[in-house]
Amino acid sequence: MVCLVRHARAGDKHQWPGRDEDRPLSVPGHRQAHGLLARLRDYPITRILTSPALRCVQTVEPLSLRRAVPVEVVDALRVDTPADRLLELVTDPALESAVLCGHGEQIGGLVRQLADSGLLLDEPLRWAKGSTWVLDTNQGRVVDARYLPPLRLKDLAGRY
Repeated sequence: MVCLVRHARAGDKHQWPGRDEDRPLSVPGHRQAHGLLARLRDYPITRILTSPALRCVQTVEPLSLRRAVPVEVVDALRVDTPADRLLELVTDPALESAVLCGHGEQIGGLVRQLADSGLLLDEPLRWAKGSTWVLDTNQGRVVDARYLPPLRLKDLAGRY
């Protein structure tokens, strides 16, 4: 099982004056990042991998602190990584029970690829900021996928 998280809300990339990789989470994004504590509460997590983008690192920091699992920054989760490379990462047996935090472009590409290859999805194809796709794998293939929407602030009361 791998939890594929899209980074939480960040400021508008068109208004950000610096490098896009340095764009931080917004206040609602920090709330979504804390929502992962409740959303992933019942899932075992042995590794946390993230894109080098600041907004991705910040998304998984609360989870890392709560679970005492260090954050590993990996280039394979950069925004411009092809979906095929992300699929290789997701199906790597060494990443069982891992959280991977990346970008909508790559997650959308992967989810579309999985659906096109015949994986039956109970949910529509979506990947909102702060959401998670829980992917079950078996022998190098994704065999099941469940969508977990991001938690809203009102959903968080007493949950983590």
